[in-house]
Amino acid sequence: MSDIFPRIAILGGGLLGGSLALALASLEKPPLVRLWARRTATLEEARRRGIGNVSDHLALVLEGVDLVVLAVPVGSMPELVTAALAAGLPGTCLVTDVGSVKQTPHQTLAPLLAPKSIAFIGGHPMAGSERVGMAAADARLFEGSACLLTNDDAAPAALADALEQLWQSIGCQTTWMSAAAHDALVARISHLPHILAASGARTCLLDPSLGRFGGGGLRDTTRVASGNPDMWAEILIENRHSIVGPLRESLADLEAILASLEAGDEPRARAWLASAKQRRDLLIPPL
Repeated sequence: MSDIFPRIAILGGGLLGGSLALALASLEKPPLVRLWARRTATLEEARRRGIGNVSDHLALVLEGVDLVVLAVPVGSMPELVTAALAAGLPGTCLVTDVGSVKQTPHQTLAPLLAPKSIAFIGGHPMAGSERVGMAAADARLFEGSACLLTNDDAAPAALADALEQLWQSIGCQTTWMSAAAHDALVARISHLPHILAASGARTCLLDPSLGRFGGGGLRDTTRVASGNPDMWAEILIENRHSIVGPLRESLADLEAILASLEAGDEPRARAWLASAKQRRDLLIPPL
């Protein structure tokens, strides 16, 4: 793998950035990976986890790299790319990201990189945890996960192929689509489920002390509600135009089960639940 992108800079030391650094280091022929983070505590934790070549010096991390991975919140990416350009971002490198939305990075980053003819390809590994930060980083985080890739700005095919191979090398199953298709997809299968989990936590745990009586169903359906509120608020606002439709569908669906309960209509309630079971049972791979 080191011959595809021999030198890689990961900008951001959170869960995904740290996990990517560990995953790449575990390869049979690992590339040279440098990791940049702003916070001293993050750098110290990265070193404790065995990640070498970590620094808060952007120019040092970017020197001579072939690939730059933006592993910071999407809203922070334009500022970071601007700083990277000022710090000497190589004109021959490829820039990618791991953000949860894709239209915004294509719209904001590509124009910044275009004057130096630096290509941008969007990336979104569908891997994560309610735990955050470098301390939660896991070299096996990406194994078996989907990685959605977007090339709306028509980066060269050779770079697209190389980036796809990199994600596959650490265990991802890759799929290409447009940024708009990506945002519509994750709105339904990732962002809406987070909203529903958060609503479940807010409603079911109105009195948090009662949670001690709950079982696996309560824990499983509300687990992702423990995710970072700052990060998720940004994601939901950035992808709001894709989320509102599925969210309205969910509200209508809840109205349907509410109506059957208010009417005491057991056949309608059973049909509603049976439809849900059928769709969940067909999920591949099973969760």
